[in-house]
Amino acid sequence: MLKKSSQVALGGMIAALCVLLMLMTGILPFLSYAVPAMAGFLMVVMVIECGTKWAVLVYIAVSILSLLIAPDKTAAFIFVFFLGFYPILKGTLEKLKSRILEWSTKMILFNVCIVAAYLLMIYVLKMPEVMTEMGEFGKYTGVITLALGNFVFVVFDISLTRIISAYILWFRPKFLRRFG
Repeated sequence: MLKKSSQVALGGMIAALCVLLMLMTGILPFLSYAVPAMAGFLMVVMVIECGTKWAVLVYIAVSILSLLIAPDKTAAFIFVFFLGFYPILKGTLEKLKSRILEWSTKMILFNVCIVAAYLLMIYVLKMPEVMTEMGEFGKYTGVITLALGNFVFVVFDISLTRIISAYILWFRPKFLRRFG
């Protein structure tokens, strides 16, 4: 575990990188889902290097800033409602006794969070264009997005596991061995 000053510095750098990524959605709007995923990957570094408490604090800071200044509110909501906190919870969910229970919990959590995010965007923030952006296919956008989202979530979870392994087994010993 890092010293307190190092934890603060790392938290600030990770938060700045996450906010910068979220701001990129204004430049490259087609990254509405990829950018929150990349920012979520950075939460893993916080969990590994500083612990869950620090990761949650960074997540809260990035969430507030993303909602306030990110040009793509869909990306901000996806980060806030799932891709920001999921990497923090992943380790806890993977401690469940059975793989079926683990994956069931992950899938239920994903679907509840994504549906909640979209319902908030549509009905509370009055952003109905979120569901009608696809023209003729707009009436099916919700179902298509959720179905594809479930597939992409499974790929994201497997990728996240591999990135965590690579970070712990390769990157950390090679590049951070003298900072621990």
